[in-house]
Amino acid sequence: MLSTVGKIIFTLVILATAAAFLLPVWRRLRIIMSGQPDSRFTKPLKRIWEGLTKILFQRCTLKNERIWTGFMHIFIFYSALTFDTMTVNHTLEGFFPGFHLFGDTKFGLFFSLWVDCMAVAVMIGVVFFAVRRFIIRPKAYRTTLLDSAVIYLFLTAVTLSYLYFEVFAIAHHPETAGLSWLGVALGGWLNTSALSAAAVSSYFLISWWLHILVVFGFIAYVPYSKYFHMFAGSVNMFVRKGGPLGELKSMDLENSDVFGIEKAMDYSWKDLLDSFACMECGRCQDVCPAFATDKPLSPKMIIFNLKNHLLDGYKAVTGGRREDLNNLMDGVFTEGEMWTCTTCGACMHVCPVEIEHIPKIIGVRQSQVLMESKFPQELNTFFRNMETNSNPWGMGFADRAAWTEGQNVNLYKDVPDAEYLFWVGCAGSFDEEGKKIAAAMASLLNKAGITFGILGTEEKCCGDSAKRLGNEYLFQMQAAENIAAFMRYGVKNIITTCPHGYNTLKNEYPQLADVLPDLSAEDKSAVKGMKVVHHVQLLKELIDAGRLTLKEPLKTSITYHDSCYLGRHNGIVREPRDILKKVVGGNIRELPDNREHSFCCGAGGGLMWTEESLGTRINHTRTDQVLASQVEAVATSCPFCQTMLQDGLKDKGNEDIKVRDIAQIVDELT
Repeated sequence: MLSTVGKIIFTLVILATAAAFLLPVWRRLRIIMSGQPDSRFTKPLKRIWEGLTKILFQRCTLKNERIWTGFMHIFIFYSALTFDTMTVNHTLEGFFPGFHLFGDTKFGLFFSLWVDCMAVAVMIGVVFFAVRRFIIRPKAYRTTLLDSAVIYLFLTAVTLSYLYFEVFAIAHHPETAGLSWLGVALGGWLNTSALSAAAVSSYFLISWWLHILVVFGFIAYVPYSKYFHMFAGSVNMFVRKGGPLGELKSMDLENSDVFGIEKAMDYSWKDLLDSFACMECGRCQDVCPAFATDKPLSPKMIIFNLKNHLLDGYKAVTGGRREDLNNLMDGVFTEGEMWTCTTCGACMHVCPVEIEHIPKIIGVRQSQVLMESKFPQELNTFFRNMETNSNPWGMGFADRAAWTEGQNVNLYKDVPDAEYLFWVGCAGSFDEEGKKIAAAMASLLNKAGITFGILGTEEKCCGDSAKRLGNEYLFQMQAAENIAAFMRYGVKNIITTCPHGYNTLKNEYPQLADVLPDLSAEDKSAVKGMKVVHHVQLLKELIDAGRLTLKEPLKTSITYHDSCYLGRHNGIVREPRDILKKVVGGNIRELPDNREHSFCCGAGGGLMWTEESLGTRINHTRTDQVLASQVEAVATSCPFCQTMLQDGLKDKGNEDIKVRDIAQIVDELT
């Protein structure tokens, strides 16, 4: 097809395109490799299987919060795969005239039909995204508009130039038409049959060059654009976070020179990969409760600004010149961003390419708290209370078991055959509403014949808030004392009424077995082997087993608020609903954002102990959803959520809507 000179020119074009593509890719790869070590290759076969299914079946974009966008992305994804295949064919055809990957096979016949269908599909997708980005203009899409325009133009040019080529390829070699319905139709419209053989041959060659140059131009542009997520995002699927969404890694305080994330080089290589994997789709921003309530935080912009910082500081990052980089808090992120995150995990849950936003924010908080002693002023009181009395309110730790007065509750050490340690938590021990939840749960355990005990004054705060506020030292100090008590009494099974305690005890305490000094091999094994259950899980089991019998169902309308740390972070969404359906004798009314898509109450991430001075209050937004549901009662499974919703209803003058924990509701009906 090409002359010798043409083949030489084409070879030079290929080499130039390869260089234009690979050089920026190599720069980005060097940046990623400059990150700190992070083990992301456990269970490789499972990672490969799940990664491939997410990519090939586009499970990453087919999520119910943007269903039509997901379908349009499928159009573009499969069109890209199709045209990539045609590019291989197109390239080889330049050196081997008449070459066709699939020849005269039946699959080749099907592929000729498929490629025309994909040409239509990609144009539908481009029009859809262009209208959304440039006409509808949602907030999520308001970054890199020029880059988006260039990508849409390239996609359009690739598609139209291919159709132009197909028309003259069919005219030049009619036997290759196959089932190319679009090429045949366009050929008839252009009346190619009226052209001379020489003219058709010339147009065929011109169209071939036009298409190949457009495609290669697009390839060269990809590494500089957000379209690079095709590669970085795909890799991200394979090295995604394992385990529960709400689990944070524990820092090795004994062997760390830098505490937290001060500069970009302190991030792991996976964190740096995240910055290049971002699609800039803004799904994370759409679901962020901080952004929704007019606070400075946008999870999308955290990743976007980190990427730009890494590229701007390329020489310092890849050269290991840490001192030449600005501190992240000074030059990349703001206090308003770092201290308004509730760690609800909505951003990570909806991200199509498995970006991990929360650890990046918590890492910066750790640096601010542990190295700079910079944090919201009101946290001075919180940290002091935790250090002196092991609870956020600063109440005397000697009163931790005072709530048990008049209750049939014993200390764990006095119940040698106890099935469970009842982890009461700070709210259950000191908060007035929390005490009611603890009392209800103790009552239910007694009714079901479960032997249990509490630690009383030996129980310290689990450390969830301290950890998420960046004070890893305080977290580990509290956890070490709790673990020592567990080992002292041989605790094997724990019940919690707080999702934050559940998440911390279940997912983060086992990590400490490899971090805390002075733990024997036996103790490490015991810590990792402890079973932790949330009270809604146990209550469902007891009700199903007939150990708790419910009276007549309540005649009331009720809704359920999913705690972020129970539902989204740990996947416990079915059990509380199963219980409530029996409580009311039918279906419960769901809030607009429910189950794994629940809207945060505003208390997570330690923000229960800070002043929400920016934007509107998050709990007011969730309260508005409760009011719109027109229910008489709200069920919760988290003392923090209960407090925030009660406060929200009080602020809005609707205290007649009762907010109660599931344990309280079940206790009244047994």
